[in-house]
Amino acid sequence: MIKVSQQAPEFVLPDTEKAFHKLSDYKGKAVLLLFYPFAFTGTCTAELCATRDDIAYYDGINAQVLGISVDSPFANGKFKEEQKINFPLLSDFNKEAMIAYDCMYEVFAAGTKGVAKRSAFVIDKDGIVQYAEVLENASEIPNFEAIKQCLNNLA
Repeated sequence: MIKVSQQAPEFVLPDTEKAFHKLSDYKGKAVLLLFYPFAFTGTCTAELCATRDDIAYYDGINAQVLGISVDSPFANGKFKEEQKINFPLLSDFNKEAMIAYDCMYEVFAAGTKGVAKRSAFVIDKDGIVQYAEVLENASEIPNFEAIKQCLNNLA
């Protein structure tokens, strides 16, 4: 399990335009990783759209938001377009980041396997985890008050 004060695991994942993002690309700024089970589902849509609507806050404190799911870049692209998501959505189709961050359901809804648990990680400018929340119940949303308090302390 990922713990606060440990080095955040590196990842290399494609976005909706098939450009690759590495966590280390964002060294020097805070990063909020939001793992979500599936695009187009109710709770995921509510969470990511609320984050979209609050992007000025994250931009204002120089924090990068990255959404990560098992969805393909194509499904994430359609979801991003329809919901007007204004931050990168990354595809962890091969489940490497979910395994590294220990936030994967072995079996999820309708028997699907290897889906991200709804999770939030704040990583500081040096790549150290400052906040970690992994939810077992996919219908819950991360504690954005606590996330913002953590980010404010880093700003």
